Amino acid sequence: MSDVISSLQLLFDRPNESLITPKGEKKAVFQLTEQFLPKEYESNGLELNNRFGDDASEKIPLKNLSRIPKFTKARQLPVDADFSLFLPKHQQMADEVIEELMAVPTNQLQDFLSTCAFARVNLNPQLFNYGFSVALMHRPDTKNVPIPNFAETFPSKFLDSQVFSQAREAAAVIPQDIPRTPITIPRDYTATDLEEEHRLAYFREDVGINLHHWHWHLVYPFSATGPNARAIVAKDRRGELFFYMHQQIIARYNGERLNNSLKRVKKFANWREPIPEAYFPKLDSLTSSRGWPPRQAGMSWQDLNRAADNLHVSISDMERWRRNVEEAIATGQVRLPNGQQQPLDIDTLGNMMESSPLLSPNPELYGAIHNNGHSFSAYMHDPTHRYLESFGVIADEATTMRDPFFYRWHAWVDDTFQKHKESAYVRPYTRSELENPGVMVQSARIETTGSNQANTLNTFWMQSDVDLSKGLDFSNRGPVYARFTHLNHRPFRYVINVNNAGSARRATVRVFLAPKVDERNLPWSLNDQRKMFVEMDRFVVPLNGGANTITRQSTESSVTIPFEQTFRDLSAQGNDPRQQGLAAFNFCGCGWPQHMLVPKGTEAGAQYQLFVMLSNYELDQVEQPDGRQISCKEASSFCGLRDRLYPDRRPMGFPFDRPSRSVTNIEDFVLPNMALVDVTISLQNVTERNPRNVQQ
Repeated sequence: MSDVISSLQLLFDRPNESLITPKGEKKAVFQLTEQFLPKEYESNGLELNNRFGDDASEKIPLKNLSRIPKFTKARQLPVDADFSLFLPKHQQMADEVIEELMAVPTNQLQDFLSTCAFARVNLNPQLFNYGFSVALMHRPDTKNVPIPNFAETFPSKFLDSQVFSQAREAAAVIPQDIPRTPITIPRDYTATDLEEEHRLAYFREDVGINLHHWHWHLVYPFSATGPNARAIVAKDRRGELFFYMHQQIIARYNGERLNNSLKRVKKFANWREPIPEAYFPKLDSLTSSRGWPPRQAGMSWQDLNRAADNLHVSISDMERWRRNVEEAIATGQVRLPNGQQQPLDIDTLGNMMESSPLLSPNPELYGAIHNNGHSFSAYMHDPTHRYLESFGVIADEATTMRDPFFYRWHAWVDDTFQKHKESAYVRPYTRSELENPGVMVQSARIETTGSNQANTLNTFWMQSDVDLSKGLDFSNRGPVYARFTHLNHRPFRYVINVNNAGSARRATVRVFLAPKVDERNLPWSLNDQRKMFVEMDRFVVPLNGGANTITRQSTESSVTIPFEQTFRDLSAQGNDPRQQGLAAFNFCGCGWPQHMLVPKGTEAGAQYQLFVMLSNYELDQVEQPDGRQISCKEASSFCGLRDRLYPDRRPMGFPFDRPSRSVTNIEDFVLPNMALVDVTISLQNVTERNPRNVQQ
């Protein structure tokens, strides 16, 4: 079984190379039969495959398939085209691939391997990677097969296009046994500071942030077909999690804008007005061998009529769907296809906005606003396919967060969710829901490693390396590193002193952080500041009677995944005792990157407020259907728990997910079981090498 699992992993290697060629550092060769030959190699493929096999350290047998998947839809995507889940035609292709791979009977792994190999040979590499990854994640017999970091297999989606010619030269000229000097990517390679939006490039173009968004949508597909469809899509509170994860992205982005002397992002509410933000991504697709198209300043949405993509949507369609969603929010009722109505809740609204065909209560009436918004934004340069252009970066889950317009679009999406939260049908929290009788937070503070100043967080710049070799097709083997600069912070911990007047109990500790003042340097109204609070951590603690001191390390955050899970090379782990945990990347790779947990702050010191709450565990507790544990560090706040219920009964973002009608500022909101502490975030404008880098 372990041999089959390692063979499955090799199907990710060098995704644009034929399966005829050796795979992995050990140059394993899949033993192909005529059934597995690509059309372009029908005349000589077996001979070539056998020649490679003569020098192979491992030969991987494949079974001829008794039933060959037709992939009627999936084969329509050319192997040199880019793939986007936002396009309905591409989503149908992905559904077909996932259904075929899920249909192989459980525990028949050799059959599954052969079916996947057949798909790998015959399908577009990006389409295959997505369908294969989702199938691995959702099959009971493969859910722990490690899925490679997407930046390793498709590095061109994350790094400056100029890197790859240098990387190929290094691979060709420098032997594998001689260390190759990392290729340094400049911090400012997509624009200069003449473009004010470029001040946020360190956030938008961060590799870890973009990996988070890609991986979240891998864990939470919005579409699937076949008998396993609901198990794949209908995860606990999926629609609400779509709302909350993206709301937190916008809150973090707005905080970063304030740190860079910019106003909060302006929502894109008038869908017919020109868009002043331009974006030139400086990325090349190694699949299509073309550069990603840029967006000029002042472009506008246009009706989409792209027959090649089966995409025919007008702005009027979008406006009609928006009116129907706004009606549902205003009335608190959703209209079903049979004419009946049901109450609107946040989970339903999330599945309407992203428009899951399985979960949306009425796709015809409420449309696919979120996904089509990405498509409209991605095709402004060629809405009718006149110039045979592909989509821009905003239509790819792995690149979409690079584009400044992503945040304007999602600011409107979030505002729609907030209208529901602020409607008459969502009541404010009562005092009894917020308090925790007998529990008093006496003090809370932050202690940063290496600093004597309490309640000061320190950020700095770090250079980290990514190995490009797994995605560097048609080049010699051996590591080739790209070195990029990203934000990081000094480790810190929370120290919370609590008095419990009652008997021993448990409580949920909720930690949030928000800027203390708005862009005008004025105190916030609570209804504005609540949307700026970013969740830093959430965890359950036992409380003894009397005095308690709670300590919690920043690396334990329920929001983030460890640095090693964002940037890691599975092949290099060897006998690392953390290997089992780090390998469970399939689910646990879904989380906010630890290095971006703390906002950048400013060199002068940005003023923030830390909010700590110990809520009533009796109102928080979720009874899980089983007691199974997962073997890695989970980022449950954004990603839930695999095969289990979301681990908090409260609405996501509690207590800031809805407005208070009784108080107007955060100071008056604080109850005895809460604390509000002033915090300073200071940027130490220095750049340090990541100690994990192979070469310093």
